[in-house]
Amino acid sequence: MSSTTDRPNKAHEGRNIKRFREMMGIKQEGLAASLGEEWSQKKISVLESREKIDEGLLEKIAGILNVPEAAIRNFDEETAIYNIQNNYEGSSSNYSGLHQCTFNPLDKLIETVDELKKLHAEKDALYERLLNCRRMEKYDELEY
Repeated sequence: MSSTTDRPNKAHEGRNIKRFREMMGIKQEGLAASLGEEWSQKKISVLESREKIDEGLLEKIAGILNVPEAAIRNFDEETAIYNIQNNYEGSSSNYSGLHQCTFNPLDKLIETVDELKKLHAEKDALYERLLNCRRMEKYDELEY
C-alpha cells in the first residue's frame, strides 16, 4: 500500500463538515440557525456537497462545531482508516499480548503478605481483649 503522504489531499470539505456536524449531534437546521437568517437546511445540504468551502465560511463553521479549521480541511477517511488499522495496540508483529508491569509483582506480593500479617496480629489482639473482658465479667459474677 502506498504511503499516505504520496497522495494529494483528497479531503472533501463539505463531506467533512457533515461528518463533524453529525458527530456533534447537530442537525442541518441547527447549523443553519447558528450561521444566520440567510441560511436554511437546504443551503447546508448544498454546502455539504461542495468539495471546497470558502475560507471565511469554513472558519465560521469550524467555530460553531468547535473543531479546528484544519481538521475539516484535511480530514481524509482513507487516511484515518489506514492509521486505525496500522496503529492500534497489537498491530505490530512483535506484540506479545502481555502488558508491561509498572511495578515489581514480587514487591506487591510481599506488601500483601505484610498487610495480612498486620491484620492477623490486630485480630489476635482484639480476640485477647475480648477474652479478658469475658474473664472480668465472670470474675465480677463470682464476687457477688
